[in-house]
Amino acid sequence: MSESSLYLNRITKVFRSPQGDVHALRDVQLVIDPGEFLTVIGPSGCGKSTLLKIIAGLDTDYDGEVRLGERTLSKPGTDRGFVFQEHRLFPWLNVEQNIAANLSLKDPKVKKQVQELIDLVRLNGFERAYPRELSGGMSQRVAIARALLRNPEVLLLDEPFGALDAFTRAHLQEVIRDIWLTKRTTMILVTHDIDEAIVLAGRVVVMTSRPGRLHKVIPVPMPHPRNRASSVFQEVRSLLLEELEPTLHDKQKPRYANREVLPSG
Repeated sequence: MSESSLYLNRITKVFRSPQGDVHALRDVQLVIDPGEFLTVIGPSGCGKSTLLKIIAGLDTDYDGEVRLGERTLSKPGTDRGFVFQEHRLFPWLNVEQNIAANLSLKDPKVKKQVQELIDLVRLNGFERAYPRELSGGMSQRVAIARALLRNPEVLLLDEPFGALDAFTRAHLQEVIRDIWLTKRTTMILVTHDIDEAIVLAGRVVVMTSRPGRLHKVIPVPMPHPRNRASSVFQEVRSLLLEELEPTLHDKQKPRYANREVLPSG
């Protein structure tokens, strides 16, 4: 289980170019508790993915501070894992080799950890399969296992299920939920899917349109597994829709009023 809180202190990000500056994030301030599952939603272009990259240390050109416990995070580290929208597997490596990455499977400890992760993401029997032999959902499970290999304190997930069909997406939501319940790793998931945010999170962060600011933090007072048809689920969903509405551009509001997924732009 994660032992340290993650602190975001007045995070501001500006993309500068000859065509003009783009203010992506402004004064984002938040504390994520150890072992918490947090989801982040908001209009396209509000800086959700940028915020994850800043936490990961993949983007260091910003104002503000990111701390994990007492440590200031200013570059990538093994204390954070990252799962991208695309699985980014090495096509010439099989499943267990992709999970091990630059670690040797000849090391019994590494071999054991890789097999435990294969069990955790439900890929038993596919240890020697190559990415071309896997479905999109299976490939993302490999990517999740790879991100977990070094036992990070924080796992960052940037819309990893966005390109999957509804059935596969629901299955992977169960997988990531079970991983969180087992390991209690702090997880931060960016998503456009409101139901996905509620199914997984202890709290949902709603961000404004660009420049992205923290608009509202909504708790999800439900035990796992969560019943989407329950009255509590629907109450949280309605509250999120109400809070999201002011964050969208006027031209998007009519399109969004009865949608389950935020406009992807």
